[in-house]
Amino acid sequence: MIDFLRKIFGLSSGKGIPAARPEKEVIASSAGDPSPVVLQAHEHGIDLNLVSRNAIRVVGTLQQAGYAAFIVGGAVRDLMLGEKPKDFDVATDATPEQVRRLFRRAFLIGRRFQIVHVRMGRDDLFEVTTFRGNSEKPAEVDESGRLLSDNTFGTQAEDAARRDFTINALYYNPTDQTLLDYHQGIRDLGTKTLRIIGDAEQRYREDPVRMLRVVRFAAKLGFTLDEATSAPIHQLHHLLDNIPTARLFDETLKLLMSGHAMSCLKELRAYDLHGRLLPLLDEALSDPKAARFIETALERTDLRINDGRTVSPGFLFAALLWPEVEVQWEAWQAKGEYPIPALAAAANTVLDRQTEALAIQRRIATDMRDIWLLQPRLERRSGKAVFRLLENPHFRAAYDFLLIRCDAGGLDAETGEWWKAFVAGSADERQALLESLSLRAAENSRSRKRRRRRRRRPSSAGSTDMPSAETPTTAT
Repeated sequence: MIDFLRKIFGLSSGKGIPAARPEKEVIASSAGDPSPVVLQAHEHGIDLNLVSRNAIRVVGTLQQAGYAAFIVGGAVRDLMLGEKPKDFDVATDATPEQVRRLFRRAFLIGRRFQIVHVRMGRDDLFEVTTFRGNSEKPAEVDESGRLLSDNTFGTQAEDAARRDFTINALYYNPTDQTLLDYHQGIRDLGTKTLRIIGDAEQRYREDPVRMLRVVRFAAKLGFTLDEATSAPIHQLHHLLDNIPTARLFDETLKLLMSGHAMSCLKELRAYDLHGRLLPLLDEALSDPKAARFIETALERTDLRINDGRTVSPGFLFAALLWPEVEVQWEAWQAKGEYPIPALAAAANTVLDRQTEALAIQRRIATDMRDIWLLQPRLERRSGKAVFRLLENPHFRAAYDFLLIRCDAGGLDAETGEWWKAFVAGSADERQALLESLSLRAAENSRSRKRRRRRRRRPSSAGSTDMPSAETPTTAT
């Protein structure tokens, strides 16, 4: 890593690693701004080997052009906790247009506050933001206090005050390995406390989605909310009604794919936030059988995410809403509808109700519906249709879904074990499994016929239609 930094900044191998020498002095704050606590490498203990080399290149390019630049936010928080961050965000005093001109693959995005996406290498994408500041004019807000327009650039100190939590307002300079802390974020990391910067009620009114971020970070990090941060949530959760359903969907997906989905769900319920996101969950979680299925599905999801495997959003939402689909499925069949059309009608009913709260993308809704509609076909396991199921693009998701149903007790375990053997088996083994299933079905059919015949056959003791052996018959 040391040699890499020397290469970037053109240092000889015999010298140490000084700060970059920009064309103008790097100024972290202006007169009147609060000064940060500055920690050196031996004080904060961040392992430079955990920092993305391309993130260092982005910071170095900005600094060499004369701008202040720091890794900021969740990446610094994770580095302080000794974890390798998945994403690295960069904050700078360069304007978006100035940033864009420095990088070959840089793209301006955003309306309310413009930022730059910088792509480095094949896979690395970095979000570069200009320090946000306080405007002389009052920010444009709606009647509930939500920010509608906020495009003011400012100093680093102002930018730190604008961030949501103290543990996310840390600035790390990988060039000289200094860490800047404006709001005692280091202290809160040490005590595992999640604390919002500024007046919590005002910050929630500015952006109600911050309440969901509080829940996600508390669940993900295992941190405790300080009293001033948690107290207003119960009174302000109705503000989520003002948030576009598409944005709520994105935030809900972050919660569910955080690797701590069950913990997030418990926190949502504790603060009465879930009703705005997943209104059908209350009924499901009140039923022990449905609650067990949802908990099993979320635990499996967390394991996959924490193992670095992918998870389909359609699968996640299909699992959360399946208990309500089952309720509606039974209701439609009770009205006289055949099973498959009844399941399709139930799926539509549940999706219509859910999309009133969250704007589930059409592609994801289609995945959910396909996973649900494949369940009865997987249960039947009939003849050649089984092989056609294997070719279905949603088979794997539907198969995993069925296994969760079996493990949670919603379906007999034998069905799941049969499918496991069939998926893993050779062509001959699969044929043997199908033949075994056919023989069992034939035997079950014969058993049912025998039972029906026995029920029809009158008993000799109670019958009055057959003549007694002691009573002679008379000819007519």
